[in-house]
Amino acid sequence: MEGDGMSLFLKIGSALMLGVMVVLLWPAANHWLKHGPRGSGDDWRAALLALGGVVAFVVLLILMVKNA
Repeated sequence: MEGDGMSLFLKIGSALMLGVMVVLLWPAANHWLKHGPRGSGDDWRAALLALGGVVAFVVLLILMVKNA
């Protein structure tokens, strides 16, 4: 039963550390959202093309495994 208590302690500690990270990084993230560079239409098109390529590749791999 000691393993359950330690596991709970680790879960609570991890959640607290995640909360501290969010609180400490929030001002920097907020600053970058307000003052960061803006993407143009070409930037978004390139990002979507790259993401589409990755999705197509994963679908191809899944189909190859299902047919094997």
